[in-house]
Amino acid sequence: MDANQQEFRNPFGMDEACENCPELCDARDRVVHGYGDVGAEFLVVGTRPTAAAETNGVPFTGAGGGEVVQSIFSDLGFVRSPPDATEPDVQNVFFTTLTRCHHPDRGPTDREVDTCEPFVNAEIRMINPQIIVPVGERPLRELAVEYTTRRPDSFDVEAEHATTIRGRGFELVPMKRPTELSDDEIDAFVTHLRQNVLSRDYRQTKGRQSR
Repeated sequence: MDANQQEFRNPFGMDEACENCPELCDARDRVVHGYGDVGAEFLVVGTRPTAAAETNGVPFTGAGGGEVVQSIFSDLGFVRSPPDATEPDVQNVFFTTLTRCHHPDRGPTDREVDTCEPFVNAEIRMINPQIIVPVGERPLRELAVEYTTRRPDSFDVEAEHATTIRGRGFELVPMKRPTELSDDEIDAFVTHLRQNVLSRDYRQTKGRQSR
């Protein structure tokens, strides 16, 4: 972790009273910004906070998908707390979402994703990760279209789960939505990270040296 980091929760001090999306302001309980190690080499990006994540104020936490993701990154050595922790003890990983507010009845609109884009872009710029894990179809398309040369209609998280896509300055390792993952798909993701990412010098993607 960066020596100057004071806490994992919203370490960049992003606006917790954001009112840029009126429909979300009326429906949400709180804004949920990114959480984790500001010096991380791995950045995990979902679509929006779940209801459980909103309750905790921390993305990728809580019953269901959050616990699955925490368990996966615990197996990989990036999380040192139980999967049900509301404030995980992490190292070398940062969790965030395309949008920062949970609507109880629907997913985010295109406008809401666009409105939150500066938050995500700022985290990518400040963290400067080597590996980005888009969790689900929407994050894969948004990030891959922005940071690769492939056509938008060529991305399919079903086909590209647990594979590596070369991006501009980093690599993307897509993951299906955690609530849809089978045990075999979880094993495939963990195995791919161990055998094809962690086992080599993935820092060559950016020419960076180890921290």
